[in-house]
Amino acid sequence: MKKFRTLAIVVALGVATWLGLNQLGFFTSTGAQQQAQEPSQADSLALHVHKTPTCGCCSDWVTHLEKSGFEVKYTDHNSLDSIKAQYRIGERYQSCHTGVSKNGYVFEGHVPARFIEAFLKDTPPGAIGLSVPAMPLGSPGMEYGPKFEPYQVLLLGKDGSASVYAEVTSYDQQFVASHTHH
Repeated sequence: MKKFRTLAIVVALGVATWLGLNQLGFFTSTGAQQQAQEPSQADSLALHVHKTPTCGCCSDWVTHLEKSGFEVKYTDHNSLDSIKAQYRIGERYQSCHTGVSKNGYVFEGHVPARFIEAFLKDTPPGAIGLSVPAMPLGSPGMEYGPKFEPYQVLLLGKDGSASVYAEVTSYDQQFVASHTHH
């Protein structure tokens, strides 16, 4: 009986060691490791949106993202103060909703999907995300007939700073590739 227990312990340790080494990638090729570590297009275009239940423009922005190929999950909150604080979004950069990517980048307010996608593909060093402060008329989710207010998409820094990421001077610029971004 003692030999059986010893054998069971040795087998269990062997399996545990194999599982641990396999988890660390010891039994996979380098190509497979790299492929497994690269996020898929679906992962990179996934956002979790924090919004209030009564805000129609937030729901319209979610629709804009989904039509642009994003996978969107959302959570309704009575107050977004704790979300804004958690992601260190300065008061002057805040808007009515906050989108968060799987890797923790924030997209505050009515940021057009094309700028979010560009940011996620080529994230500037020291950035936490993008913001469109306030609620500019004509921005995605804020459409009201033919009315449009030019606005800036801001690049938010880890140090609390912001700089202009893009100038949006026409409605169509929100959806086509002619823009200024760093």
